[in-house]
Amino acid sequence: MIVDHNGNSVELREVTKRHGETVAVDRLSLTIRTGEFFSILGPSGSGKTTLLRLLAGFEQPDTGAIIIEGRHMEGVPPNRRPVNLVFQNYALFPHMTVAGNVAFGLEMQGVADAEIGPRVTEALDMVRLAMKQDRLPLQLSGGEQQRVALARALVNRPAVLLLDEPLGALDKQLRLDMEVELKALQERVGITFVCVTHDQEEALTMSDRLAVMHQGRLLQVGTPEEIYQAPTSAFVANFIGVSNSLSGRVEGMVGPHATVEVDGIGVIHALAVPGVVVGAPVLVTIRPERLHLSRDQAPDGYQNQVAVRVVKAIYAGNETQYLLTLPNNQTWKARIPNTDSAARADGAAKRFHAGESASLQWRAAEAVLLPE
Repeated sequence: MIVDHNGNSVELREVTKRHGETVAVDRLSLTIRTGEFFSILGPSGSGKTTLLRLLAGFEQPDTGAIIIEGRHMEGVPPNRRPVNLVFQNYALFPHMTVAGNVAFGLEMQGVADAEIGPRVTEALDMVRLAMKQDRLPLQLSGGEQQRVALARALVNRPAVLLLDEPLGALDKQLRLDMEVELKALQERVGITFVCVTHDQEEALTMSDRLAVMHQGRLLQVGTPEEIYQAPTSAFVANFIGVSNSLSGRVEGMVGPHATVEVDGIGVIHALAVPGVVVGAPVLVTIRPERLHLSRDQAPDGYQNQVAVRVVKAIYAGNETQYLLTLPNNQTWKARIPNTDSAARADGAAKRFHAGESASLQWRAAEAVLLPE
């Protein structure tokens, strides 16, 4: 059945999938727009790989509907869906050349020989491997092998390209390079990419939007900035990057501002979120890079100030990373930029050292208040 997809490539409606007693995907609804790079992020066992297999057609949902390019996918086998899946291990044929690997799918579909050559050349141009079409996979680097796998998928001209941990087999530096290259490729070809990953940095770097999954459920969908700056749950706050937190109870509210009483710390000022009321238990979360460390009292604009002791200081080039002990014996992390003065010879004297006391400060607007 064909439905109006209103500019959306993929739509899932209340999709549930069980593996025995385990609910791998739990009543999940999601819309992925045409032409966007969309990532599905979550830890092992969150259901993200099952969701990708449901989209590819390797599994069928127990309940709910999957719609791709306006067409219901119920009963549609993988080879009849307008999608292609790139596996983590690339699954290249070692005895075939690069061109042979890319052409294989077209040959299996019975595409005319006269059409195969130009389409293979076009796909290899997309991934910038035209000069290596006669090489064997073992003669290529890991990044080049990944690009061959991408070309083999793109040559079929899918509406949606599914990526299963696409950079997981690469070393760190190559992975960082490929994050940029993969996003640039997606923008060049203009088709919808759906990427499953457990790597937060990878998802933040490449995605137009991303979804965070946990225990089969969709916790939050948004742009990388929205997910990072405004998490809607403690799990998202802690899973995406590093987050410090304090448990407390709302003591008062004036407009958008809330005061929170924290045992062993005192009163903390933060912005309230919908649904938070006076007396409610809450979690105050703040990113390490939002903190300010000083030997003086808080300057204007910093509504929160806590006396801390430095446990460890790690010089990391453009910043110093601190482990700090709070009065309630919690350990927090702070990432403080090394200013121009700190980069000079006297910089080490200006930084804090293990055992030193300091004043930890942050603005109310930079702390996220979550229901606990």
